[in-house]
Amino acid sequence: MLRHAAAAAAAAVAVVLLVVAADGASTFYASDPNLGSARVVFQTNHGDIEFGFFPHVAPKTVEHIFKLVRLGCYNTNHFFRVDKGFVAQVAAVVGGRTAPMNEEQKKEAEKTVIGEFSSVKHVRGILSMGRYSDPDSASSSFSILLGDAPHLDGQYAVFGRVTKGDDTLRKLERLPTRREGIFVMPIERIDILSTYYYDIDVESCEAEKSILRRRLSESASEVERWKKMLRLMSSYVWTRPIILN
Repeated sequence: MLRHAAAAAAAAVAVVLLVVAADGASTFYASDPNLGSARVVFQTNHGDIEFGFFPHVAPKTVEHIFKLVRLGCYNTNHFFRVDKGFVAQVAAVVGGRTAPMNEEQKKEAEKTVIGEFSSVKHVRGILSMGRYSDPDSASSSFSILLGDAPHLDGQYAVFGRVTKGDDTLRKLERLPTRREGIFVMPIERIDILSTYYYDIDVESCEAEKSILRRRLSESASEVERWKKMLRLMSSYVWTRPIILN
């Protein structure tokens, strides 16, 4: 009996581990206390990658990157670097896009942000700004960490992390690459076809409103059913014939 219980428990654990693995690291990533409520989705030719921001860790960086997203600057851009176990790096939007930019996009894309270095560790799923030797030279290129990189801690600005799409990152890591100097680059272009954003608090609120509306509707229907039933019962009481013995 005990052996059967132990086997069942082991099987349950195995199923949980499989579910976690199948889900990527989404659930773990999404529970990060640094995350704000905004979410961005990059739709690539190999699948979607969703990420959130750390507004209290790197507020100026988050403001800048989120504005670039809202302006559509990352549409038609690409990942120019994929170094398995290290980083997948998004190209700077100036020169990285295939579509031309309008004046508003150019103005924001050409800005740089100060180096908001923090104590947040560079581990898989973290978003970290690219820059030149000048610590305040970050613009629009950033990396998604594909593994732990403690040598980057405190040297590059961490501003968010992946919340969904670890399966897509693993697909990117399996693509053929070539080395150019210090960079490991994909042989075929990894396109960011389009992007969109949403707020999980608003989505949650709308979902709760929908549930409440449905419950109110169900309650109203139930009240109407009871009213009809009472009317029928009342009609039956007053109209039924009197039987004399």
